[in-house]
Amino acid sequence: MKIRELVEGRTGGIQSDVAAALPATYVIPALQNQDPYKQYRFAVAIAQAKGQQEQIEKFEPASPWGENQVVVSYENGDDKYIDDALKLVGLSSGAKKLISTPKSEETKDVGTRSPVANWMKKK
Repeated sequence: MKIRELVEGRTGGIQSDVAAALPATYVIPALQNQDPYKQYRFAVAIAQAKGQQEQIEKFEPASPWGENQVVVSYENGDDKYIDDALKLVGLSSGAKKLISTPKSEETKDVGTRSPVANWMKKK
């Protein structure tokens, strides 16, 4: 079947026999294909909505980084390079937003003591 056989003119509808063969199919014009991040977040929202009864975390409509550029710095002073790069592309250092702590640290639920350290000392 050719694509023109599926689409009815300029209305954007599909032929009734084709529509009858599809499961419930929805078009959401507010979530256009040009913005894959919004589509991704909507898919996550569908999963959240379906699992609402066993909700563990609150659903946020956007993540802290969204579809924005993310730069991870591993050494002190790297932020100066980021600032210089921002200037090169016509942006100020205020264009970046720190969303974590300045250095990497273990979360509180991570064990930082070796379970075999005392055993090794006794040998």
